[in-house]
Amino acid sequence: MIQLWSLLLTGYVMAGMASCELWNGNPPSEPEPQHELELVFKDSIYQLTGVGVAANGRVFTNYPLWSDIYRYALVETKPGNQVIPYPNAEMNSWQPGQNGEDKWVCVQAVYFDDADNMWVVDPAAPRMAAVYQQSYKLVKINARNGEVARTYPFDSAAGTHAYVNDVRVDTATQYAYLTNSNEGGIFVLNLATGHVRQVLQDHYSVKSDPAYTFTVDGHELRKNGKPVKINSDGLALSPEGTWLYYKPLTDDKLYRIRTEYLRDEGMNNAGLGEKVEDLGHFTTTDGMIFDHDGNLYLGDIEHYRIVRIDPDLKMHTLVQDSLLIWPDSYQVSKDGYLYISCSQIHKQPEYNNGVNKRTSPYTIYRYKLD
Repeated sequence: MIQLWSLLLTGYVMAGMASCELWNGNPPSEPEPQHELELVFKDSIYQLTGVGVAANGRVFTNYPLWSDIYRYALVETKPGNQVIPYPNAEMNSWQPGQNGEDKWVCVQAVYFDDADNMWVVDPAAPRMAAVYQQSYKLVKINARNGEVARTYPFDSAAGTHAYVNDVRVDTATQYAYLTNSNEGGIFVLNLATGHVRQVLQDHYSVKSDPAYTFTVDGHELRKNGKPVKINSDGLALSPEGTWLYYKPLTDDKLYRIRTEYLRDEGMNNAGLGEKVEDLGHFTTTDGMIFDHDGNLYLGDIEHYRIVRIDPDLKMHTLVQDSLLIWPDSYQVSKDGYLYISCSQIHKQPEYNNGVNKRTSPYTIYRYKLD
């Protein structure tokens, strides 16, 4: 019996050593208490990507124009999985040939800042093709009355092959930070003046590692016979606004840079590149977000997980569930829930030789944070 116990203990220690290597020298802690994923909203027809939660608990989502199966760009969800086009039907009525500056063209993300302002990212690139008539924009909305407060265009800082993807807003400094997931780059937007710059376009931190094999459900994600490479995508602003964390989608690296450097217009890309910190290997995630305690939440698309990275950069599995089919975007609500949208991107026909592999609705879940 003692000999058997010794063998079991040896196996456990070796498994622990393997875990240390897997988590980049930061092994997971003891398993955390598992809460249930609570279904908030589901859509059996239209593909959603983003989720935004107002301070009063109202939940919003968006639908990018990626296929012919499309109705609205931005909606407020209602009980019974009903939706209302937001802020109105007119803004959701864009058709090819129309002006895209004051209508939604292809909304990618919706987000609420800590002052309860709604921010909507419209890369204006239907089917992820070229930008339509330079109508890519970030729109600020007063969600209390549904009025558009300001529209920030990107035509001065981005070309027609950019895909403006996600946004985080620092209400203290009045700056917004966004990613260019197609070409790779970070947009720095002065909200007071409207001046926007794109930085770090040629830096390795905004480019997906070509050597990484991005595998979901046992298969490398490919399109037209080639591996899919999605560049700088998810980003997160630390609670005090000091750091911007970001990463390419289709590899497991994570980077950060101090926002004071990004706001310094006197620094060129070479100088900024020297300020980027490589934090190492973590997960392949689409979006990411901080809570108020400085914990960073990422998805793990390849393993159907949500992970938490502590301020000391140790990674923990928060929840692992087969329901997490391409966890996409995140919002931490005022009452302490992590909201998670699941967009099932890898099941789209263009990544499966023309076959739609989706068998369940697109969903939004929430998870109670401790």
